[in-house]
Amino acid sequence: MRTLVLGYGNPILTDDSVGIKIATKIKETTPGVELIEASAAPMVLIDCVAGYDKVIIIDSIKTRRGKPGALYKLQLEHLKPSPDPSSVHGIDIATAFRLGEGLGYKMPRFVSIYAVEIEDNTTFGEQCTGEIDAKIPLMARQIIQEEKL
Repeated sequence: MRTLVLGYGNPILTDDSVGIKIATKIKETTPGVELIEASAAPMVLIDCVAGYDKVIIIDSIKTRRGKPGALYKLQLEHLKPSPDPSSVHGIDIATAFRLGEGLGYKMPRFVSIYAVEIEDNTTFGEQCTGEIDAKIPLMARQIIQEEKL
């Protein structure tokens, strides 16, 4: 099964880079997977994931009640598509996948999305905040085990 680990985020906005850092850690310990780092709009994901059987997307999330470092697993079918996909800015991950299917791309059959609760995504910096950084190896191992990589 051709598997892609897609680390999503901005590498120069502290905790927003956590998806990329976890994906890189997974690749270091799991040579059979392919890795793509992405920071572009979800519309670009269509070309990145097309042709893979399985894709694991890792990104950051910032909620009001979450504890930094919490790892949430989501499925594509749980995400609601954008009600207004009239511009690339209105296209989210769920809409991008549906659009890819509609355009005839061979989209992955298995999609897992991991969201890491973060503390800071507005400060410029290439390092995650201390609590997030310390949990990256643990979260990578957790995803490897959950996904049976």
